[in-house]
Amino acid sequence: MSVPEVVPIAYEPEHRTSTIGRWDGGRFLGSVTAGFPEGWTPVADWRRHKRWFAVLHRFDEAGRHLGSSIRSTGTGEGDERRAVEAARALLDGWLDALPGRRYESIAVAPFAVRFEGVLFGLVAENRGEGNPDGRDWAELYPDGLGFTDPWDGTHDT
Repeated sequence: MSVPEVVPIAYEPEHRTSTIGRWDGGRFLGSVTAGFPEGWTPVADWRRHKRWFAVLHRFDEAGRHLGSSIRSTGTGEGDERRAVEAARALLDGWLDALPGRRYESIAVAPFAVRFEGVLFGLVAENRGEGNPDGRDWAELYPDGLGFTDPWDGTHDT
Protein backbone atom coordinates (compact mmCIF):
# COMPACT_ATOMS: atom_id res chain seq x y z
CA MET A 1 0.00 0.00 0.00
CA SER A 2 1.44 3.39 -0.95
CA VAL A 3 1.99 6.30 1.43
CA PRO A 4 -1.24 8.33 1.80
CA GLU A 5 -1.39 12.03 0.92
CA VAL A 6 -1.54 12.83 4.64
CA VAL A 7 0.03 10.44 7.13
CA PRO A 8 -1.71 9.96 10.49
CA ILE A 9 0.51 10.39 13.56
CA ALA A 10 -0.97 9.29 16.89
CA TYR A 11 -0.53 11.50 19.93
CA GLU A 12 1.08 9.49 22.73
CA PRO A 13 1.56 11.39 26.00
CA GLU A 14 4.86 10.59 27.73
CA HIS A 15 6.26 9.06 24.52
CA ARG A 16 7.99 10.22 21.33
CA THR A 17 4.87 11.88 19.89
CA SER A 18 3.93 13.82 23.02
CA THR A 19 4.50 17.23 21.38
CA ILE A 20 2.13 17.07 18.41
CA GLY A 21 -1.29 18.61 17.94
CA ARG A 22 -3.21 21.60 16.72
CA TRP A 23 -3.03 25.32 17.26
CA ASP A 24 -5.02 28.28 15.93
CA GLY A 25 -2.90 28.30 12.77
CA GLY A 26 -3.18 24.59 11.94
CA ARG A 27 -1.16 21.59 13.11
CA PHE A 28 2.27 21.18 14.67
CA LEU A 29 4.87 18.49 15.28
CA GLY A 30 7.65 19.19 17.76
CA SER A 31 10.58 17.14 19.00
CA VAL A 32 13.96 17.12 20.63
CA THR A 33 16.10 14.87 18.49
CA ALA A 34 19.65 14.06 17.54
CA GLY A 35 20.90 13.90 13.98
CA PHE A 36 23.95 13.39 11.84
CA PRO A 37 24.73 15.23 8.60
CA GLU A 38 23.56 13.44 5.44
CA GLY A 39 26.28 11.25 4.00
CA TRP A 40 28.02 10.94 7.35
CA THR A 41 29.77 7.64 7.91
CA PRO A 42 30.46 6.25 11.39
CA VAL A 43 33.87 7.13 12.78
CA ALA A 44 35.58 6.73 16.13
CA ASP A 45 34.71 10.29 17.19
CA TRP A 46 30.99 9.99 16.31
CA ARG A 47 29.92 12.00 19.39
CA ARG A 48 31.48 15.09 17.84
CA HIS A 49 29.23 14.68 14.78
CA LYS A 50 25.99 13.89 16.66
CA ARG A 51 24.04 17.12 17.09
CA TRP A 52 20.98 17.78 19.23
CA PHE A 53 18.13 19.89 17.88
CA ALA A 54 14.92 21.54 18.98
CA VAL A 55 12.42 21.15 16.12
CA LEU A 56 8.95 22.57 15.54
CA HIS A 57 7.24 21.92 12.20
CA ARG A 58 4.03 23.84 11.44
CA PHE A 59 1.29 22.79 9.00
CA ASP A 60 -1.95 24.27 7.72
CA GLU A 61 -5.34 22.69 8.51
CA ALA A 62 -4.97 20.33 5.52
CA GLY A 63 -1.62 19.08 6.87
CA ARG A 64 0.60 20.85 4.31
CA HIS A 65 3.98 22.03 5.61
CA LEU A 66 4.10 25.78 6.32
CA GLY A 67 7.54 26.09 7.91
CA SER A 68 9.92 24.80 10.54
CA SER A 69 11.87 26.21 13.46
CA ILE A 70 15.06 24.21 13.95
CA ARG A 71 18.00 25.04 16.18
CA SER A 72 21.06 23.05 17.18
CA THR A 73 21.84 23.12 20.90
CA GLY A 74 25.06 21.12 21.02
CA THR A 75 26.74 17.84 20.23
CA GLY A 76 27.04 14.45 21.85
CA GLU A 77 30.59 15.35 22.81
CA GLY A 78 31.12 16.63 26.35
CA ASP A 79 27.97 17.47 28.33
CA GLU A 80 25.32 15.87 26.14
CA ARG A 81 22.67 16.21 28.86
CA ARG A 82 23.09 19.98 28.75
CA ALA A 83 22.46 20.00 24.97
CA VAL A 84 19.29 17.93 25.41
CA GLU A 85 18.03 20.15 28.23
CA ALA A 86 18.69 23.28 26.16
CA ALA A 87 16.76 21.79 23.23
CA ARG A 88 13.85 20.89 25.52
CA ALA A 89 13.72 24.43 26.95
CA LEU A 90 13.79 25.94 23.47
CA LEU A 91 11.02 23.62 22.21
CA ASP A 92 8.91 24.35 25.29
CA GLY A 93 9.17 28.08 24.56
CA TRP A 94 8.14 27.61 20.93
CA LEU A 95 5.20 25.43 21.96
CA ASP A 96 4.09 27.96 24.60
CA ALA A 97 4.00 30.63 21.87
CA LEU A 98 1.46 28.69 19.75
CA PRO A 99 -1.95 30.30 20.40
CA GLY A 100 -4.72 27.81 21.13
CA ARG A 101 -2.27 24.89 21.40
CA ARG A 102 -3.77 21.49 22.20
CA TYR A 103 -2.08 18.11 22.07
CA GLU A 104 -3.78 15.48 19.91
CA SER A 105 -3.29 13.13 16.97
CA ILE A 106 -2.62 14.77 13.61
CA ALA A 107 -2.15 13.89 9.94
CA VAL A 108 0.41 15.67 7.77
CA ALA A 109 1.64 15.47 4.19
CA PRO A 110 5.19 14.24 3.54
CA PHE A 111 7.79 17.05 3.46
CA ALA A 112 11.53 17.55 3.77
CA VAL A 113 13.72 20.34 5.17
CA ARG A 114 17.50 20.39 5.43
CA PHE A 115 19.23 22.29 8.21
CA GLU A 116 23.00 22.29 8.82
CA GLY A 117 23.31 19.28 6.51
CA VAL A 118 20.72 17.21 8.42
CA LEU A 119 17.47 15.96 6.86
CA PHE A 120 14.29 16.81 8.80
CA GLY A 121 10.80 15.84 7.71
CA LEU A 122 8.31 13.10 7.02
CA VAL A 123 9.65 11.39 3.93
CA ALA A 124 7.76 8.85 1.81
CA GLU A 125 9.96 5.77 1.34
CA ASN A 126 9.55 2.93 -1.14
CA ARG A 127 10.92 -0.47 -0.26
CA GLY A 128 10.79 -1.64 -3.87
CA GLU A 129 9.47 -4.77 -5.45
CA GLY A 130 12.44 -6.84 -4.25
CA ASN A 131 11.47 -6.42 -0.60
CA PRO A 132 9.62 -9.43 0.86
CA ASP A 133 6.80 -7.43 2.44
CA GLY A 134 6.69 -4.83 -0.37
CA ARG A 135 5.24 -2.14 1.91
CA ASP A 136 5.94 1.55 1.53
CA TRP A 137 6.31 3.71 4.62
CA ALA A 138 6.87 7.28 5.78
CA GLU A 139 9.93 7.99 7.94
CA LEU A 140 10.18 10.93 10.33
CA TYR A 141 13.76 12.21 10.07
CA PRO A 142 15.99 12.41 12.00
CA ASP A 143 13.74 11.06 14.77
CA GLY A 144 13.69 7.56 13.29
CA LEU A 145 9.94 6.97 13.55
CA GLY A 146 8.42 4.88 10.76
CA PHE A 147 4.74 4.88 9.79
CA THR A 148 3.13 2.23 7.56
CA ASP A 149 -0.13 0.48 6.85
CA PRO A 150 -2.67 0.19 8.30
CA TRP A 151 -1.87 3.95 8.53
CA ASP A 152 -3.48 4.30 11.96
CA GLY A 153 -0.88 6.71 13.36
CA THR A 154 1.18 4.16 15.26
CA HIS A 155 4.91 4.03 14.58
CA ASP A 156 7.93 1.75 14.66
CA THR A 157 11.40 2.84 15.69
